[in-house]
Amino acid sequence: MECIILAGGFGTRLQSVVSDVPKCMAPINDQPFLYYLLEYLSTQGCEKLIFSLGYKSDVVLEWLKTNSPLPFDYVIENEPLGTGGGIQLALSKTEQQHVIVVNGDTMFCVNLQELIGVHCSKNAEATIALKPLQDFDRYGTVDINSESTIDKFKEKNYCKEGLINGGVYCINRQRILERGLSENFSFETDYLSKYVDQKKFYGYVSDEYFIDIGIPEDYAQAQADFKRIFK
Repeated sequence: MECIILAGGFGTRLQSVVSDVPKCMAPINDQPFLYYLLEYLSTQGCEKLIFSLGYKSDVVLEWLKTNSPLPFDYVIENEPLGTGGGIQLALSKTEQQHVIVVNGDTMFCVNLQELIGVHCSKNAEATIALKPLQDFDRYGTVDINSESTIDKFKEKNYCKEGLINGGVYCINRQRILERGLSENFSFETDYLSKYVDQKKFYGYVSDEYFIDIGIPEDYAQAQADFKRIFK
């Protein structure tokens, strides 16, 4: 299993509590967030990591040299390419047909072997891990049908209950590259939302632990949660 990690973010919304490091290096209980993400990935059968880096890439690489539990490679964006551009660039370092993608500031403890299994059984172009949530307005929602095909992506709004995009994907490398997408694009807007009507995207619903440390409140929550989860 190959896994792309999007780890080039600035962490603008975290500047009030964490300054001058990429989001993936935000400290959680004396370890960078990336430490916990790699601990999780190492239990899921990942054999190779490919980092898509940008802001302060040298900080991430210096840490990885002595701390990565898995073999890794990387690409560096000379200028921000968006989530889609970062993934597309990182695909140049992959060899397998089906590739996992995760965000470097999100922890969603999905069973990746099951995710790949669903992806392959559906012959999907992309399969998205979906998290059920209640009483939220921070995220958009995803509608799926009885066959788990994704029907629609909805904008952020208050929702009593719904499925959100958990930021973990299994993608078909060849099919994405064949689309001839631009160098700089949003994976969510310019790929997923744009092509959802072609019915090639599927959802994998998982109610495992999820947190996105992109805002100070959830960053603080991760400090407490990880003491319990990563003993």
